[in-house]
Amino acid sequence: MSIHKAVGLGLMGNELSKKIAGTSEVSAGRSVVATGTGAALGAAASGALVVAGVAAAPVVVPLVMATGVVSFVASLFD
Repeated sequence: MSIHKAVGLGLMGNELSKKIAGTSEVSAGRSVVATGTGAALGAAASGALVVAGVAAAPVVVPLVMATGVVSFVASLFD
């Protein structure tokens, strides 16, 4: 996992949450959407949706968590 990948995907998750929620206002609901969207992007980028095995866990879990956290934090400051 690279930090720049997690940050980029996390920011993308925040932008997608604005489109899904229909607003860029800071709210708890949009933060939840941003976190989920960022985590889903991290899972997709790491291959979690394709690779179903224990060997992928050391890569998948940190990337999913990092992108979710970046999306959450970004949603708080828009």
